[in-house]
Amino acid sequence: MENAGDYDSLESATTLGVSALAHDLLHFGVTSQVPERLSNHVVSPKTDQAKWYRKLLDSCKEAKPLPTTSEEASTLVTHTLRKYQKADVEGLLAFYGLPQPQDEVKSPSITNGVKFEMHTLPVDAKEVEDGDGITVYVSTEDPRESPCVPPNVLTASLRRSEACALRNHAEADAFHREIIDSGYRVLNIQNEEILARKYRIRLSIVCEQNRGIDAPESSMRYGKVAKKELRNAVQGKSLRILVYGEDRYGRCVSDVYYNGVFVQELMLKKGLAWHYKAYDKREELKTWEREARERRVGLWALSNPEKPWDWRKDRREAEAKSINFIKST
Repeated sequence: MENAGDYDSLESATTLGVSALAHDLLHFGVTSQVPERLSNHVVSPKTDQAKWYRKLLDSCKEAKPLPTTSEEASTLVTHTLRKYQKADVEGLLAFYGLPQPQDEVKSPSITNGVKFEMHTLPVDAKEVEDGDGITVYVSTEDPRESPCVPPNVLTASLRRSEACALRNHAEADAFHREIIDSGYRVLNIQNEEILARKYRIRLSIVCEQNRGIDAPESSMRYGKVAKKELRNAVQGKSLRILVYGEDRYGRCVSDVYYNGVFVQELMLKKGLAWHYKAYDKREELKTWEREARERRVGLWALSNPEKPWDWRKDRREAEAKSINFIKST
């Protein structure tokens, strides 16, 4: 029997569709029964429907915070059931009156210039590099990813599975190393092994096309605080990532969302990042930084916080001087 307390906050949501979904999930946790009328909206049988509700229950346990708006609930359903038929996912959303994926509202000022969009597997806390960098993984079953998987990765994945079945762990590890060296990894998600592609994500870029935010480096004041805040925000969550391009290090320069929350907005409002005002002209980001400054939250509690781009420049210059000194001696 499920713990009803896990869903109390979801069921108390004011949105009718979210409340109905929460009620049915709680009911399924107790009875293992799906709503009777659901079959009028989807194409798969009740045995498959039960699998959906079990996965949604598991996703709700991992979601922090739980979705409270129709958009957040729609995102949770869409991400959790991404491997199932499109007609079933759309039917389930329609049954609860939740927005369809294509109906998601995007602010032009936020998404202008987006090259592509990705939806990640749940984020491991260890993959948060600092206050504006994350490593994420996207399932190779994603429609955008599946045609692009290198043949050697597919072969190594198959042979690894065979080695695991024979308990040949050394051989399985060798095949996994080949997979990792190719930019992929086999992840265990809810007791299911998933082949996934690795992406390094940057919430900002430092070059001729500066965009987004810049958080303090880890060794700067508030650097560890910024990293912790970002880690707490994204760990265990599937992210929606809008990619604008790549920086010189191959990292995807992106806007990042979870359950409808804009991560750059969160970091700016917490006073744990700067907005690149000179290059990124989005008024929202400018406003969020200004409001944090006025409230003196986060790093704005300091009288004159050092800017990360100045910090990096000083370190580069000091390193160059050190190298020149060594060469001259």
